[in-house]
Amino acid sequence: MKYRNKNQARNNVQDSSAKQANRQTKVAGGNFVDKLHAYRDQHAHALFSSLGRIVAAPFNLIMTISVLAIAISFVSGFYILEVNIQQLAVHIEANNQISLFLRDDVSEAHANKLAESIRKNSNVQNVKLITKEEAATEFQTYSGFGSAINELEKNPLPIVLQVLPKKNLDDIHELEALQKEFQQSPEVDVVQIDLQWIERLQSITNVVKLFANMLSILLGVAVLVIIGNTVRLELHNRREEVVILKLVGATNSFIQRPFLYAGFWIGFISSIFAWFIVTVLMLILRYSVEKLSSLYGGSFHMLFLSLTDTLTLIVVSSLLGVFASWTVISYQMHTTRLKKQKILKV
Repeated sequence: MKYRNKNQARNNVQDSSAKQANRQTKVAGGNFVDKLHAYRDQHAHALFSSLGRIVAAPFNLIMTISVLAIAISFVSGFYILEVNIQQLAVHIEANNQISLFLRDDVSEAHANKLAESIRKNSNVQNVKLITKEEAATEFQTYSGFGSAINELEKNPLPIVLQVLPKKNLDDIHELEALQKEFQQSPEVDVVQIDLQWIERLQSITNVVKLFANMLSILLGVAVLVIIGNTVRLELHNRREEVVILKLVGATNSFIQRPFLYAGFWIGFISSIFAWFIVTVLMLILRYSVEKLSSLYGGSFHMLFLSLTDTLTLIVVSSLLGVFASWTVISYQMHTTRLKKQKILKV
C-alpha cells in the first residue's frame, strides 16, 4: 500500500512536470501572443498552486503567520505612535504662544501700532491684543482672587500681546531668535515662552523616531529569517519534485517561481493580519486617549494607518517575502550545483 501511494505521488509529480514542460514548449515556440498567454498561465498556475500548498498545512500556516503578524504589527504600531506624537507636537506648538507684557506707560493706541508692526513679521502668524480691562476680567474669572484686584486703586495688570508663530517655525533656535527680537523692543517689558517644554517634546519625538527605525530594521531581518526558513522547509519537502523538473529540462527560474509566490503569500497574509492587530489596538486606545485630552481642554484625535500607509505595509511585507524566498532558493540551488560538480570531478 505504501509502495502504491508512493508511485501514485510520483506519477502526480510527473504529470505536473509534463504539464509544466508543455507550457515551456509553448513559450519557446509560436507567435508573441501565444508566448504571452503561456507566460501568463505559468505565473497564474504558480501563484494559485503555491497558495493551495500553503493552505493545505493550516497548522504551520497559522504558526508562521501569527509570529510574522506580531513582528510586523510592532513595526506598524511604533510607526503610527510616531505619527501621533508628531501630530501632538504640532498641535502643542501651534497653541504655544509668545506673550509680550508691555510696560505700564504704554497706551492702548501705541500697543495697537506695535501689534500691527509685529503682524508684518514673516515669522508671525497672528497677534492678539489683551487690554488691561480684559486682563483684569480674566484674572477675576480664573485666578480665584477676583475680590483682591477690586481693592486696588489702579489696575496693575499690563497690556499683553499674544504672538502666534507660524507653523513652520518649529526649531527651538528660531523661536529663541524671535524671542530676543521682541525683547529688544522698548515697549516690551517681559517676553514669556515655554521653550523648555518645546525642547522636551522635540527630544521625545526624536527618540521615538530613532527607536522605531531601529526596531523596523531588527524586525525586518527577523521577518526575512522566518519566511526564508519556512520556504527552505517547503523546498526540502518538495525536493523529489524539483529533481524531476530538472530531469525534464525545467529552468531554474521556472523551479523558483512557485517558491517565490509562496514567500509572497506569506508576507501578504501576514501584513493583513498585522494591519488588523494594529487597528484593533488603536480602537481600544482611542477612547481613553481622547478622553484624557479632553480633560486637559484639548481636542486631540488619534490617527490610524491611512490608505497609503496600509498599501505600503502590504507591498513591503510582500516584497520581503519574495526577497527571502529568492535568497533561500538561490543559495540552495547554488549549493546543489557545487555538489554535482564535486561528484563529477570524482
